[in-house]
Amino acid sequence: MQTNKLLSSLCYFSIFFAPFLFPIIVYFIADEHEVKRHAKKSLLSHIIPVVTIIAPFFLFLFAGMFSSPEAFAFGIVIFGFILVGIVNLVAFIYNIVMGIKILKTV
Repeated sequence: MQTNKLLSSLCYFSIFFAPFLFPIIVYFIADEHEVKRHAKKSLLSHIIPVVTIIAPFFLFLFAGMFSSPEAFAFGIVIFGFILVGIVNLVAFIYNIVMGIKILKTV
């Protein structure tokens, strides 16, 4: 197995053990453009869940200010948390699929 394929796939699989650290290290150490490209893509796909976790907290803070019925504000917050869960699950599955896809390429 080629080292560049292994490093590229490990950048995606690092969601299990070092989501931010490993792709950053690989990005700065790797010489090949393809490995750097996958390291950058995997780092961005690891950052997406962090950003989406922060968003519902702001939604929770502002939902009470701009809506009078409390049930509506609660519904918005619940919808936000469900949406975040779906986005995080999709990002997690995307990382696994991309890691396997890179390993399977010839």
